[in-house]
Amino acid sequence: MKRMAALVVALAVLGVTVWLVWPSGPGVQGQEQRITVVDGPNDDQKVDLDTTFFPPAQGGKAPAVLLAHGFGSAKESMRNQARQLAEAGYAVLTWSARGFGKSTGQIALNSPDYEVKDVKQLIDWLAKRPEVLLDKEGDPRVGMAGGSYGGAISLMTAAYDDRVDAIVPQITWYDLADALFPNGTGQGPESGVFKKAWAGFFFGRGGIAQGSGLQGGLEALNRQVQPLSPEEARCGRFLPEICDVYQQIASTGKATPEAVALLRKSSPVSVQGRIKAPTLLIQGQRDSLFTLAQADGNARAVAGPVQVMWFDGGHDGGNGEVDYLYEKTLGWLDRWLKQQPQPEGPAFSVTRDGGRDPGTRQRIRLHPETAQYPGLSGTMTTPVELRGPEQNIVNPPGGTPPSISTVPGVGGLLGGGGSGGGGQSNLSVSLDMPGQSAVFESAPLTRPLQLTGGASAKIRVYGKGEVTLFGKLYDVSDSLQPPNLPSGQISPVKVTIPEGADSVEATITLPVVDYLFPAGHRMRLALTTTDMGFSTPAEPASYRVALADPALAVPSVKGLSEPPPGLAWWVWAMPLAAIVVAAAVLATGRTRRARAGTASDVPLEITGLTKAYSNGFKAVDDLSFRVEQGQVLGLLGPNGAGKTTTMRMMMGLIHPDGGTIRIFGEEVTPGAPVLSRLGSFVEGPGFLPHLSGRENLDLYWAATGRPASEAHFDEALEIAGLGNAINRAVRTYSQGMRQRLAIAQAMLGLPDLLVLDEPTNGLDPPQIREMREVLKRYAQDGRTVIVSSHLLAEVEQTCSHVVVMHRGKLVSEGPVARLLATSNGHGPRLEDVFLDLIGEK
Repeated sequence: MKRMAALVVALAVLGVTVWLVWPSGPGVQGQEQRITVVDGPNDDQKVDLDTTFFPPAQGGKAPAVLLAHGFGSAKESMRNQARQLAEAGYAVLTWSARGFGKSTGQIALNSPDYEVKDVKQLIDWLAKRPEVLLDKEGDPRVGMAGGSYGGAISLMTAAYDDRVDAIVPQITWYDLADALFPNGTGQGPESGVFKKAWAGFFFGRGGIAQGSGLQGGLEALNRQVQPLSPEEARCGRFLPEICDVYQQIASTGKATPEAVALLRKSSPVSVQGRIKAPTLLIQGQRDSLFTLAQADGNARAVAGPVQVMWFDGGHDGGNGEVDYLYEKTLGWLDRWLKQQPQPEGPAFSVTRDGGRDPGTRQRIRLHPETAQYPGLSGTMTTPVELRGPEQNIVNPPGGTPPSISTVPGVGGLLGGGGSGGGGQSNLSVSLDMPGQSAVFESAPLTRPLQLTGGASAKIRVYGKGEVTLFGKLYDVSDSLQPPNLPSGQISPVKVTIPEGADSVEATITLPVVDYLFPAGHRMRLALTTTDMGFSTPAEPASYRVALADPALAVPSVKGLSEPPPGLAWWVWAMPLAAIVVAAAVLATGRTRRARAGTASDVPLEITGLTKAYSNGFKAVDDLSFRVEQGQVLGLLGPNGAGKTTTMRMMMGLIHPDGGTIRIFGEEVTPGAPVLSRLGSFVEGPGFLPHLSGRENLDLYWAATGRPASEAHFDEALEIAGLGNAINRAVRTYSQGMRQRLAIAQAMLGLPDLLVLDEPTNGLDPPQIREMREVLKRYAQDGRTVIVSSHLLAEVEQTCSHVVVMHRGKLVSEGPVARLLATSNGHGPRLEDVFLDLIGEK
């Protein structure tokens, strides 16, 4: 039992220091030193901070970045990130905050009187370094980044020191009092429900561990822990006044005015409007400590430019999206510290499940975005009718046995609910005790419903005095699969029934999530009297709960795209087929120069193309169309339309049953020489994982037998936009990075005809915009592009012409503008036209 408790603690610390990236090489060496600072309300305390400085790898003067660690950790946890940023051209300083690691002093929870003063003096120290770029004397060009405890100090320092030029706080708090005493009725922490489990980890750690992070926690399992003094055992390394406040609230489970004031003094809520540094807020969708609502508070507190990201991670686990978060962090710092031109970027983006990569079997994560931050109420609301009678529930004596939603810090191990929705991945483990919960449920949904934000419901509670409930919104299917609690999130609710009354009505806000409820599933509102992670009344009591209004208000955000379906089985095999084709072309001994000036300048002409499978089903049925030079043609159609089969025949990978395909006047057959004028990419790139991106491109081009001078590597690498990562092993790439590398590979040699199947899958919205412009420019230079896509909006914005297929047949073709102009009054939306053409509108 003790070993399990220690493991829970170790994993909790891991969640606090979640902002991890891959290890860097040993090229950048840190310089260790101790920096003495003066802090305290009266500037009468001296503290020695243990620091490491990493000079920029390229030398010269560079902007600086302060990297702050998570709670219970120390500067060592930031070493890899620091090296990587130094290699990217930054001067980086890491430090152990007062009370942690080898630094002296006591923990003050990022107080303006203590930790904020410490960091201001670290900025003074940076201003004197010869490696650091100055905006003016004493004012270094400096940014800050960090997760959890480190994220909060970034926000607080930016509010008190206008020398901070950009910050990237992650999985952190807006109001520490509200985070530890939440209340879904919006009444504030004074009447909130005590989050006792997380508070116990947060305060109980107290910085007394001999090590830091996961490694330190695991080491603690196998060694003799040094005896603690009575004060260390009671308070760890906290300031006595903080320890006293925690002892009181942990004993009573109630927030005192003194506790709220102390916690808010160390929170951005106390500096509303004073944070003017450009801020990238990164918050985890799997986080029961600092929920997405905390990021919403920070978004409103920041007075400068702000962007909000909800990613797949948090204190409860998740993927963590290492590559994606690092790219976004580096891009933000480059934009505001190096003042490099960067895309404006979205005000709001989320991570969603895009199925699995059939080659790696890894989850594909999509990142839809919007130009405006919608807040927690979304841009539109869908009412969903709930059904259920008035129900009797009880609070058991002592609050035990409690219901279970999320085990703080180890939700990932127990399968914390995913952000992708639909119960497609990572179902949560949730247990509502019989007799302790009231349940209200909708009818099966007739269409998918995307929830982005916090749903709300009106309830009526019958009983006496103060009532504590926990609101949960489940996804329920008719299968044997248990109900899914998205991200394991719940919403504590505390209401007071007035004296002399028998009931009270309350509007409750349910947990903020991004989740897709599939068609045919039901939405279930559960209200329980207990939860393992929270403090509940010890006295037994009985209540009745009813719906005051049957409508559950479900917010969503217009403009956030839906994830496409998973990939077909054959996708991962396409790179192997491409190698076979390249070898056949090489065997002909004919170079591209020898084929110049063939019989036709028409890039593609398909006539009567037919392909049937063994069961008689015609995947392509008498298809004919023609593509001219300079066009960007969108091959559009629902699943099963025959698009991919057509493209596979176009590339000579399968043989048609009838009809012909001509590329620049030459008929396509397997290994036909004219295929060397075609560059192709089918979704699901395949590369040798142990080689770098550059080595994979070199190997591919060598297989064509053409001179390196014809490859145009520089243009292809610019298109890939991978920066220094092009020299890293492909096994470390994210799905989006592999996708970009595959597109660059297809463009090697600048082929006259470029065929891309779902090229934007795995790319985030800024990359999709960049790809859109790349394809347009590519065609403007006299080449031709054919794009297959499920994303109707992308086809409309990218393509000049479109071919619409349905059940293997040609439905319509021509310029996009003409197709829209003849849309029978449906308006200028390709989606309307498309559905009308295939008869499904």
